[in-house]
Amino acid sequence: MAGLIPRTFIDDILARTDIVDVINKRVKLKKAGRDYQACCPFHSEKTPSFTVSPKKQFYYCFGCHAKGNAISFLMDYEKLEFVEAVEELANTLGLEVPYEKSFNSNENNHSTSFKTKRDFYTLLQNIAKFYQEQLALFPLAQDYLKQRGLSKSVIERFQIGYVPNQFSTVLNKFAINSEEHKKLFDVGMLSRNDRGDVYDRFRHRIMFPIRDRRGRTIAFGGRATNNDDKPKYLNSPESVTYHKGNELYGLFEALEINANPEKLLIVEGYMDVVALAQFDINYAVASLGTATTVEQLQLAFRATEQIICCYDGDRAGREAAWRALENALPALEDGRQLKFIFLPDGEDPDSFVRKYGKDKFESYIANAQSLSEFLFSYLSKQVDFSSSEGKAKLVALSAPLIKQIPGEMLKVTLRDILAQKVGIFDQSKLEKLLPINKKDSVIIAKPTLKRTPMRLLIALLLQNSQLVSFVPNLDAIKVLNEPGFDIFEELVKLCQSRPGLSTGQILEHWRKSDKIKTLEILAVWDHLIEDDKIETIFCDTLKYFYRRTVDKRIEVLIGKQRMGGLDLIERQELAQLLMKK
Repeated sequence: MAGLIPRTFIDDILARTDIVDVINKRVKLKKAGRDYQACCPFHSEKTPSFTVSPKKQFYYCFGCHAKGNAISFLMDYEKLEFVEAVEELANTLGLEVPYEKSFNSNENNHSTSFKTKRDFYTLLQNIAKFYQEQLALFPLAQDYLKQRGLSKSVIERFQIGYVPNQFSTVLNKFAINSEEHKKLFDVGMLSRNDRGDVYDRFRHRIMFPIRDRRGRTIAFGGRATNNDDKPKYLNSPESVTYHKGNELYGLFEALEINANPEKLLIVEGYMDVVALAQFDINYAVASLGTATTVEQLQLAFRATEQIICCYDGDRAGREAAWRALENALPALEDGRQLKFIFLPDGEDPDSFVRKYGKDKFESYIANAQSLSEFLFSYLSKQVDFSSSEGKAKLVALSAPLIKQIPGEMLKVTLRDILAQKVGIFDQSKLEKLLPINKKDSVIIAKPTLKRTPMRLLIALLLQNSQLVSFVPNLDAIKVLNEPGFDIFEELVKLCQSRPGLSTGQILEHWRKSDKIKTLEILAVWDHLIEDDKIETIFCDTLKYFYRRTVDKRIEVLIGKQRMGGLDLIERQELAQLLMKK
C-alpha cells in the first residue's frame, strides 16, 4: 500500500495499537501464560486454538491457520479493505490518516477508487445533515415526529431529517457539476423517468440515515408523512456503499450506548428501532425490510451472543421468522442463542411499546421462544404424529436443517429433542439418524519445520527484532549463497532502519510480498529456545555462518595452490586462516 498511506504512519499506528485490545473488543480473550487465547472467530471449534501474542503483536490459529496483525484481523473479521482497516485503527487512536500521491498506475487506480468511496460517504453525510436542517424549517414535519412521540434527543441521536415535497431539493443543492451529479446517481439519491427527466428519489418524507457499524452514512430510508402516499417506506437502492443484506439499521447507535450488549432485538422497520429507543430500549436493530440474512446475523453475533427476532404474529410474520431461522443456521456456533417472539395481532414494536410501555414490552420479549421450540413447533404443524410415516417426515424435514449448524453441542441438543419426539432412544440409532463429529478429539498441532541455521536466524530476529544489534556486516557471508539469506538480509536492513519493530509491524512490510507466507510461518514457529538463551543461540548461529566463510575461503586458496600456486599475499592469508580455524 506504499504510495497511498505512508509506511511510517502504518508502522506508527501498529506501534501504538495493542492487538490484544483490538481483538478482545470483538472476541473475548483469556490469559494463557504470556499469551491470550480464545475459540477462533474464523472457524467452528470448542477447544481454543486461537492465540494472540502481546509481544509479537500477532495472532495465529493452530486450527485453521488464520494469522496476522491488528490490520489483518480487522480486514478478516470486520470485512474491511486495507485502507478502511488502517482508518479504523487511526480513528481509535484519534489520528487523521495522511495520504500521499503515487506514481504507480495500479496504486493510483486503487487510491482513486478508495478516495471515490470516501467521497460517497462524505456526500451522504452532508445530505443527512442537509435533511436535518430541512426538518428545522418545516413545522409540519416536526409535528409528525411529535405525534409519533419522538423527543429532540432521539431525533438528534438518529440524525432524523426531512425532505420537502419538491422534485429537485437534493439535485439543486448537491449536483454542482457533472461529477457530483454522477455521484448522486451512484449512491441512489436521484432517479430518471422514461422522458429522461432527473429528479430526487426521496420527496416529502421523514428521512432516516442508515449508518454502518463505523457510523458512516451509507444510505437512507424515507417514511411518508401521509399514509396515503405510496410506498409508505422507501429505501435507497443497492449501491457501492449500501448492500442491505449486509447491514442492520440502528446497530451503530445501539453499540454507542453499550459496546457489549447482553442481547440484540431484531425488528423489521427503522421506525420500530427509533420508537423503542424513545422508551430507553437501546438494543433494537432493524433488518431493513429484508428477511434477516446470515450476514446480518453474523454482524449481530459479533456484538452479542443472544439475538431475539421480533415479528408480527400473523402468518407473514411467522414465515419471515422461519426464513430468518433457515438463514441463521450456518451462524449458530455453540454459545450463541437465537430466539423468536411474535407480537399480538395488529401490533408492531412501535405501537406495542407506546401502548404498554417499556416494562411490559421487555416482559413480553422475555418469553421469546428458543430456537428448538420454534423449529419443532413450526415443523410439527406439517406432520401427523399418529403414524410412523408422519414421524419419519419430521426427521426428513429437520435433519437437513440440524446438519447445517456448526455448534456441536447445539446440534446434539436438537438431535436429542428430535429423537424424543419420534421415539428413538437407542444411541446407535441416534448416531445413524444424525452423526455428530467429535471435533474435540482432534489434536491441534503447531506448525513443524525442518530446523536449519538460516531458518533459525530469520525466526529469532523476526520474533525478537532487538537482536539486530548483534548482526555485523553481512557482505562476508553472501558468498555462501545460503537459501533464505536474501530474506535475512532484507529483515536486518528493516530492523536496523526501524528499531523496536514488533513481529506484527515487520510482517506488515511484506504484506504484498511472495515471501509473506514463509515469514508468517516463522513468526509462530516454536523454536524451543528458552528466553534467556535466545541471544546466545542467535550469536552462535551467526558465528557458524562466518566460520563457514572462512572454510570456503580456505577451500578456494587450497584449490588455487594445487592448480598453479599462490602469490605471497595469498600464502600469508591462507596461513592466517588456518591458524584462526
